[in-house]
Amino acid sequence: MEKLVVPEQNIINAICVHFGRKVNANPEAVEVELMYDDETGFSAEAYVNNQQYNLSTLDIIESLRQTMLEFLNLDPISTGIELVLDEKEGIIAVVS
Repeated sequence: MEKLVVPEQNIINAICVHFGRKVNANPEAVEVELMYDDETGFSAEAYVNNQQYNLSTLDIIESLRQTMLEFLNLDPISTGIELVLDEKEGIIAVVS
């Protein structure tokens, strides 16, 4: 399989859909900010109804895997996902 690059906005969209389902909210009601720290790595903050949730790298990957299964018809278990901090593109995911 070729490598697929998932841009930052698509990662955010995947989190909005997946996390929205977890907290029983519409994806449009979820706001997400992706973050990277040299010590802790990748994370995200999600805001729903004025409540903040901290998401780990695993939460981000889980959202991407669910999106791959539902919208791209890819096997989410057999694909590798690597989050990358790109100087020009921001936070992206490389799927192989």
